[in-house]
Order: sequence, then structure tokens, then C-alpha cells
Amino acid sequence: MTGHSIITPKPPTPEVSVNGVTIPAKAIAAETQHHPARRPEAAWQAAAEALVIREALLQAARARGIEVPAAPDADAVKEVEEDALIQAFVDREVTTPDPDEESCRRYFTNNADKLRAPDLYEPVHILLQASKDDPDSYERARQEAQTLVEHLQKRPDDFERIARDRSDCSSSTDGGRLGQVSRGQTTPAFEAAMMKLRQGEMTREAIETPYGFHIIRLDQLVRGQVPEFELARPLVEEFLRDASWRRAVAQFVSLVVGEAKISGVELHGATSPLVQ
Repeated sequence: MTGHSIITPKPPTPEVSVNGVTIPAKAIAAETQHHPARRPEAAWQAAAEALVIREALLQAARARGIEVPAAPDADAVKEVEEDALIQAFVDREVTTPDPDEESCRRYFTNNADKLRAPDLYEPVHILLQASKDDPDSYERARQEAQTLVEHLQKRPDDFERIARDRSDCSSSTDGGRLGQVSRGQTTPAFEAAMMKLRQGEMTREAIETPYGFHIIRLDQLVRGQVPEFELARPLVEEFLRDASWRRAVAQFVSLVVGEAKISGVELHGATSPLVQ
């Protein structure tokens, strides 16, 4: 036996087509950028599915005589015109009823917590700005912040004065007050520490964030309330209307794709690219 290795040639990628119209491999390769996946094969599969569905819808729309106004520069806006054609096709073929009173009330009852207004927090803080790029100053800031924590535990009334004199945040001019904030408006570490506090409490240690070290006090907490049904009804109707439309579009796309002769790719969950 020689020292030469045997290389098994990679099987050719099958030609993908819809009703005899080929979707070029180059187009599928370009489409993969919109379908990130851990494996190239998965990205290719998702891209091929999306283009197959798009082509099937375009063919069906043209066969039914759906028209949209032509743009002046057809080459530059071909994709936009095709999107408009698909949208016009879907709008004509897919209709959904408005949600009734019973459906709205049932959703409101079963999803009250989702409709609750966000909690509002009013934190006050002292920031000692520090960067890990300068280890010495970073350690000095950490030690100073902890010393201030220990001082404030004994003399909490000094918080605003120290914030004005020492805090590196622009809120120092107002004694460290940040105003009302809700979930997602501060850094994760700051938010996690703030949300553990009861109203009037201060953190017992300095909180590290990318900005440096914070000492946080929670001055006020307003728990969000569930609105009355009549106030929440427009939001409930919008959600139910959107959910109903998505289901109807998914069924419609399945029917259109099911009528097409597709080769070169096996569709899995074929309606998802359009519905998204």
C-alpha cells in the first residue's frame, strides 16, 4: 500500500428549483448571511428554504394576475417590487376576523401578568469611576468605595453630600438621583443589585460595573399594576389580531408551497421565513 491518501470527492450540491425555475447556488450562498447557524449545511438549508418559498409565492402571485406599480428603476428595486408583489398577494388572499369580546376577555384573564405595567425604581447612587486597564487606580477605587459603604452604613444621611462631592456621574449635581428607571435601562450588574433592595435600603457592598464602583440606594419602588380590561383591550386586540394573521399566513404559505413542484431541497417548517 502506498503512502497516498484517498480523498473522497464531495457530492455535488443538488440543483434547487421551483416548478422548473432554478434558484442559482450563488443566490442561495448569498442568502445564507441572513440565516446564521452553527453548521454551514444548516445555513444553506435555511437559505434554500427561504428562497424556495419566495419563488413559489412570486410564481403563484403572477399566475393569479397580482400587480403592483412598477418602479422607475426596475433593476435597482427588483427585490423591493417582488416584496410588494408578495405582500399584495398575501393581503388579497389572507383575511382574518377581528377578535371578539369573549376571546379578548379570556386572553386578558389568562395573561394578566404580561399586561402589567413595568415596575418603576428611583435609585440614588455614588459612582467611583475606574478602569481595569489601570490596576492600581482600580484597586484604590474599590477600596475607597468600600470605605464609603462602611461610612454610610453608620451615617446614611451623608449620602447626597458624598454624591455631590465625590461621585463621577453627572447625577452628582442632584445628589446622585437618577430619576425613574425600569428594567433594562441600567447595566445588568447595577440592575441586579437595585432590584434586590427594598425601598429605602442601600447596597452593603460596592457594586462593580464597566463604569467602576457604585453605591446604590433605592429611594422608591412603584410596582406596576394590571390595567382595567377596557384600558388593556386595544393592546389585547392587537396581539390577538397579529397572532391570528400569522397563523393564517402560515397556512396560506403551506398551501402555496404544497401546490408547487420543488426539487433539490426538502422543506422543514417551510412557512417560517415568510411569517418572520
